[in-house]
Amino acid sequence: MKVCVGSSCHMKGSYQVIKTFQDLIARNNLKDEVAIKASFCMGRCLQGISVLVDEEPVQNVGFQNAEQVFYESIYPKARAASEGGETL
Repeated sequence: MKVCVGSSCHMKGSYQVIKTFQDLIARNNLKDEVAIKASFCMGRCLQGISVLVDEEPVQNVGFQNAEQVFYESIYPKARAASEGGETL
């Protein structure tokens, strides 16, 4: 999983989103299934903080909805990766 930390996303709170994702990964025992990588600009500056999950963009991510995004877009894929012995 990649989270943009470029200028626009940084100003929108990408580091707080990363922290939220890290906390949720730990809380759900998914440390072996999800690796978060910081990325520079992904070219989606107008669509919230840029996040790629399994190379698929997740749009409209922000501090207020980071937990919802985690459970809708990341958690299901992490569980599937766990069953297949993979890492996101």
